[in-house]
Amino acid sequence: MAGSVNKVILVGNLGADPEIRRLNSGEPVVNIRIATSESWRDKNSGERKEKTEWHNVVIFNEGIAKVAEQYLKKGMKVYVEGQLQTRKWQDQTGADKYTTEVVLQKFRGELQMLDARGQGEGGQVGGYSGGSSRGSDFGQSSPSEGLNRGGGGNAPRGGGGGGSSRELDDEIPF
Repeated sequence: MAGSVNKVILVGNLGADPEIRRLNSGEPVVNIRIATSESWRDKNSGERKEKTEWHNVVIFNEGIAKVAEQYLKKGMKVYVEGQLQTRKWQDQTGADKYTTEVVLQKFRGELQMLDARGQGEGGQVGGYSGGSSRGSDFGQSSPSEGLNRGGGGNAPRGGGGGGSSRELDDEIPF
């Protein structure tokens, strides 16, 4: 294999409201915690078991950070796409500690709100892709297809003119 892939996709619920910090440059950094759960039936007892895993997510992408800051609330179901990174830090005693996080970098990553708890109607309420180039995906569907970019506003879709944006023009573009 010529290369490698570092991509994480999570669908889960926020364990708390987002924590927003600012870098010295003024750029926002958002920390969120996402819970994912799996359940099964114990073979021996027939009892239903559940295991919850907590994931730390750090958002450096300014557009996604703005959406998170404005719209995300504890308990909301979200879709997050980023990459794993492990960072080294020291505790108060000087001992080295390691933390693995899902990171949404400046021009990579995606966040979608999958429900609207406390906002009336349910359903998909919006999402934001962090500027990742989708040029090579022409004609392919993506997880964010059909969602309003930028956090679920009521902005009109497409450029007017009727017809589906998925229709292909047979004309050569040059």
